[in-house]
Amino acid sequence: MIRFGRAVCGNLAQAESREWWISNGLGGYAAGTIAGSLTRRYHGLFITPLAGALDRHLMFARAEATLEVDGQLYPLSCNRWQSGAIAPRGYVHIESFRLDGQLPRWIYSVAGVRLEQCIFMLQGEAAAWVAFRLIDSVPESSIHLHLRLLVNHRDHHGQTSSGGIHPESRLLNKRTLKLKYADSSALFIQLDSGELQLEHNWINGLLLPLEQQRGLPEMDNHLAVANARLTLNNKNWHGIRAGLQPGANPDTAVALKQEQLHQYRFLNRDQITCGKKAPDWIEQLALNSRQFLFKRSAKEGIQAESIIAGYPWFADWGRDTMIALPGLTLATGQLPLARRILETWSAYVDQGMIPNRFPESATSTVTPEYNSVDASLWFILAWYAYLQAGGEELALREVLPVLEQIIHAYQYGARYQIHLDESNGLLHIGETGTQLTWMDARVNGIAATPRTGKPVEINALWYNALMAMQNITERLSGNAGNLTALAERARSGFQRYLRADGGLYDVLDAPGGNDASIRPNQVFALSLPWPLLDKTAANGVLNELHQHLYTSYGLRSLSPQDPAYRGVYQGGVSERDAAYHNGPVWGWLSGHYAMAHFRLHGDADAALALMEPMRDHLLDAGLGSISEIFDGDPPHQPRGAPSQAWSVATVLEAWCLIEGPLRFVTHH
Repeated sequence: MIRFGRAVCGNLAQAESREWWISNGLGGYAAGTIAGSLTRRYHGLFITPLAGALDRHLMFARAEATLEVDGQLYPLSCNRWQSGAIAPRGYVHIESFRLDGQLPRWIYSVAGVRLEQCIFMLQGEAAAWVAFRLIDSVPESSIHLHLRLLVNHRDHHGQTSSGGIHPESRLLNKRTLKLKYADSSALFIQLDSGELQLEHNWINGLLLPLEQQRGLPEMDNHLAVANARLTLNNKNWHGIRAGLQPGANPDTAVALKQEQLHQYRFLNRDQITCGKKAPDWIEQLALNSRQFLFKRSAKEGIQAESIIAGYPWFADWGRDTMIALPGLTLATGQLPLARRILETWSAYVDQGMIPNRFPESATSTVTPEYNSVDASLWFILAWYAYLQAGGEELALREVLPVLEQIIHAYQYGARYQIHLDESNGLLHIGETGTQLTWMDARVNGIAATPRTGKPVEINALWYNALMAMQNITERLSGNAGNLTALAERARSGFQRYLRADGGLYDVLDAPGGNDASIRPNQVFALSLPWPLLDKTAANGVLNELHQHLYTSYGLRSLSPQDPAYRGVYQGGVSERDAAYHNGPVWGWLSGHYAMAHFRLHGDADAALALMEPMRDHLLDAGLGSISEIFDGDPPHQPRGAPSQAWSVATVLEAWCLIEGPLRFVTHH
């Protein structure tokens, strides 16, 4: 489905604006552009955790390819330099690019030779592969492929100064290089054909234009440690493997088939037995969901599983994980995985709250951060969704005391003044200066979108969590206790959000009074399993959302008519943080808007049509995925993280709500 020819591949601006991302299920990833240039500090062939769960470091940056045909050299790589130069310009030789499932594949055509390249990672292995095969050539021509190998050893958020790393380089044999670093970590680079020759030269002054646009340090430097000379013959795959441990007799062709088989099995699990056949773009998203799933270390060294919120800079966040879980696991038939992820987070519930996030270098001794009011409510809804999808009742029985602890804490008082207002049955949250909802950006330590009081989505979630707990409790024990009464009070109190001119207040009882800002948070009064409004009021909310906030790629975070609206997300860190929730379109809200429309009107075609533009977006930015945010102003340029878990997940969740369980075709 994702494929481009010379018109895109040979145009540097077009080729650089499209990025590929792959992962290995261990928190490691590889990323780059169609052009082959590095435009972010996060681009590289092997980025992997070292000391902590998501303590990710760039280890293997590039394998710069040069094709030699009858003694003539043709560079296939591309670099941007501090001077403004672009050299070499190997992208002009790209005949086509495509995603094979998730795997990026290029065909180069030059001097009568057609050469294919593929980059991949094996699931569960801390390594990356770069593979090549000769497709066609002039008979009797002499063909060789040279690879200049560039490494690094830095946090993926950082940059390296020239001379900043000093690995000990040693050839173990003509096809195996070991690099040993001062922190005792090592990188093994292996060929399956040809030979290696050592080099030690710093490649300085590489320009990273996307970091420059973000107002961040835009330069990087890498160390060239070796040159590889590959033998290409018989149209077989040959290549290079880079990993934290050496591979036993690495065979590129065998490894590639193994990864393709894993993709095939992921997309064609036999748990999916009913439902409408998914269209190709939904299948692509379902396969893309794999890159967010990973294994992490947890308490007492227990192996746990979680969800990376987005690439490249996010870790696993509680809110994002629970919002994304139904779409990434339940919609794709992975109930055992859903249970393992939920149980991972259950182990960290404290004072009625799940963590907002784990530190990236988290070990069993590092304390997570507990500063998200909605994460625990989404957590309850995720457990309910698991049960509704056919999950095991035993799992719910075991976790029920934890879920009851959340309800009790929110009712009688949790961190940050989270408590139930007994006068109206609604949750009040926050202290001055805190930001506990998903609109949580800060500028110079000050909340950019302060929402102290009774935020509308928090109370929609509170009501739905109460209803979910009532259903779970009745199913398991038949005694719902006071949950029914709490839910009814919340539903009755929620009617205070109705504005006389239509739509809902964003925050009630805020320090400055009721906040009438037109924001997308009111969509959750309609999109969650138990809507809170009658049909007339619901239509008023949906109409307001459509008139002010709806775009092709989701809902704006603020009405363009508001003086605080920022239509373009750009500038340095402070400028972007100030704009983050004050105008940009959020992709994850696309699915919730479609679900709201469907729950209200029951018109499947109309609801699906609201998400249809996402099909085209899969060909932009993070290929085969959905971006975190977009400009509020047309043409809604993709911004933020190019591949975001909840953006992908809520579209999958909405499609399944509207069309039924996903059913994938068997590919041969």
